[in-house]
Amino acid sequence: MSRRREARPLAEHYGDLVRVALMEARPAGLHTYQLMAATRLTRSQVGRGIRHVRDVVAVENLTPITWTRPDGYMFSDDPADWIEYDKRQFRQILGRLTRVITGTLDPHLARYPDDEWAQLATAQLTGVRATLAQLSK
Repeated sequence: MSRRREARPLAEHYGDLVRVALMEARPAGLHTYQLMAATRLTRSQVGRGIRHVRDVVAVENLTPITWTRPDGYMFSDDPADWIEYDKRQFRQILGRLTRVITGTLDPHLARYPDDEWAQLATAQLTGVRATLAQLSK
C-alpha cells in the first residue's frame, strides 16, 4: 500500500517556479500560457502555483500578485495597481453575493417570510453587500 504525498510540498514547488518566472519577467507580467512555457508546468500546476504565491509568498515578501487582461499575472510595486486589482475582486464578489441574495434568499423569504435563518442571512449579507459596494468604487 503506497502512501499519498501531501499536496502542500507540490504547491510550494509550483509556487516557487511561478514566483521565479514572475520575478524574472518584472516589471512585465506573464499570462498563464507564458507561465506554462517558462515553468514547464501544466495549466493546473500553474494555477496551484499562483494560489500558493497568493496565499504564502506574497505575504512573506510583502509584494502582492495582481492580474490584468493585457499584462497577465505580475508583481507590481505600484499601490495603484494593488488597489485596482482589489476593487475588481470586490466587484466580482459583490456580483456573486447579489445573485445569492436575489436568486436564493429573496425567493426563500417570499415563500417563507417567518424563516429565522433566511431573515438572519439576508440581514447579515445585506450589510456585507453594502460594504463591498463601497470598497469596489
